[in-house]
Amino acid sequence: MTQPVNVRLLALEVLLAVTRDGQYSHIALGQTLEKYQYLTKQERSFLTRLCEGTLERRIWIDYVLDQFSNVKVKKMKPVIRCILQAAVYEIRYMDAVPPAATCNEAVKLAGKKGFGNLKGFVNGVLRNISRSLDAISLPDPEEEPVKWLSVTYSMPEWIVEEWLERYGREGTVKILEAFLAEPATCIRANTTRIRPGELAERLREEGVTVEENPLLPESLLLSDYDFLWKLPSFAEGLFHVQDTSSLLAAGAAWEGLGFSDSQQKASPETTKAREGQAVKVLDVCAAPGGKSMCLAELLGERGQVEARDLSGKKVDLIRKNIERCGLSNVTVQVQDALAPRPGDLGMYDLVLADLPCSGLGVVGRKPDIKYRMTREQQKELACLQRKILHTVYAYVKPGGVLLYSTCTIGRMENEENVRAFLKEHPEFALEQEQQLLPVAGLQDGFFYARMRRNAGEGEGGLGRTCMSKNQDKKEVT
Repeated sequence: MTQPVNVRLLALEVLLAVTRDGQYSHIALGQTLEKYQYLTKQERSFLTRLCEGTLERRIWIDYVLDQFSNVKVKKMKPVIRCILQAAVYEIRYMDAVPPAATCNEAVKLAGKKGFGNLKGFVNGVLRNISRSLDAISLPDPEEEPVKWLSVTYSMPEWIVEEWLERYGREGTVKILEAFLAEPATCIRANTTRIRPGELAERLREEGVTVEENPLLPESLLLSDYDFLWKLPSFAEGLFHVQDTSSLLAAGAAWEGLGFSDSQQKASPETTKAREGQAVKVLDVCAAPGGKSMCLAELLGERGQVEARDLSGKKVDLIRKNIERCGLSNVTVQVQDALAPRPGDLGMYDLVLADLPCSGLGVVGRKPDIKYRMTREQQKELACLQRKILHTVYAYVKPGGVLLYSTCTIGRMENEENVRAFLKEHPEFALEQEQQLLPVAGLQDGFFYARMRRNAGEGEGGLGRTCMSKNQDKKEVT
């Protein structure tokens, strides 16, 4: 018989792993949930919300704590800081537990972790906050708009400044609110095994709440499930998890290949040039493999996908997903995208470059990203992205497609990188470009640009000359 577990103690260990030890939140929480699989669904839900919510609202929480504590948050011992942060989140955002009970549990945690001498401090701060929630003073939204937005939505000021400059106040508020909304899990049916409608019925039979995705009817939105990887339909490889924005980028890549059954028309020259030839797709930074699998399912016997990534751990993750879904037209390989491969020059109809980025489009699912990233790191990543693009572009066939994408919001890593690439490589032309902004509960912030390599006069004149006339640039919210 398993021993009872203190869920708040588990949450404390997760928060310490993230804020003190530098572990990524989704990894720390995922490992804890896997280790304690015997917890009830209610306990797992409580643990998940407490961890994710505390991290998500950390700036607001710390602002409140600094008003009620003589010791400022930055000066606190990590254990006490995390105990207080989680308790403040629970008092403010989780109504199921009375504030007095939350205070008592926090005091007990301090004692269990060897800080009995600080139990009075923890108790005093939390009880004072619980009595004064309505009296908390926030920055003035007119006099200090950046600070007000930063504290209210728990987003670092430098990010708020960047988005205000681009999207204005109203647009920035919409983005910030979307990140705080509860996200559904978006999946794509493995169409080599099951139709989306049949999958939806199967998932409902397994006790999952399923809705159609209004942006992509072929994908589904899941909620109210327990362990995703314990669902029989997941184990059988009937679907894989892939966000709406990522699916839209994969769709843009598929459109660029020009198959008649893609439900999107391509130029007759493109289809004719490839007629009778197997399509070759290369995904240079593929983990966890969503786009590679999506394209492999669509291609079937008509082509092959090669998925690469930097480390053996990432490649193993891709391989596991491929094997689970039973896809035979995908190969995987460990490869540094910065290392040139002379044997790959001009070999691929489509090169996917979904590159390492600041990740500021996915903070709704990975809240600690916003605290890790800095302006300087963002600049370094933009430089890395350009270096990778200037390496992998050469693998695209004449007339083929380069699809560049990131899961972030910002010109430096997105539009500016595309403009710099096109200036250096005029043999490529921009066909389509989209900056997708987060929508509450539906999608991450995401960017993609589809560029085609000039096929040359002897191959129908595709590329910069004809494609620039129909260049499509969009910003989607």
